[in-house]
Order: sequence, then structure tokens, then C-alpha cells
Amino acid sequence: MNKEKINHPDHYKGKRFEVIDIIQDYELGFYLGNAIKYILLAGKKDDMIIDFQKAIWYLEKEIENTEKNIKN
Repeated sequence: MNKEKINHPDHYKGKRFEVIDIIQDYELGFYLGNAIKYILLAGKKDDMIIDFQKAIWYLEKEIENTEKNIKN
């Protein structure tokens, strides 16, 4: 198994930071973390439009959860 495909793959790296470092530093949680991941990785591995659509899906889930928490 190629370790670079699991631990620190190139498509997860920016010029200075890895996606996971940004997500952890800002304590984004699951939905926001995934939205940021798909935005930052857009077009590096899969189709850019699909990556943006995935980011939107996760943002919509975060909105739903936030609305539920506000009501409760």
C-alpha cells in the first residue's frame, strides 16, 4: 500500500498547509470541515463542479443543524 495515498496525499496539500490542519485549527466539525475540504480540493482529484456541489451539500446540512439548535 502506498502510504502517500493515505497519509498526507499530495492533493490534500496547499502551498503551506494541509486541509486537515485548517479544519482542526478552526475547529470546524464534520459538516463545515467537509465543506472546506471540498472547496480547497476542488478539481485536484475529481471534477471541480462536483466538488463544489459536495461543498454546498455539507453547508446545507450545517445550516439545517444550526437551525435545529436555534429552535431548541
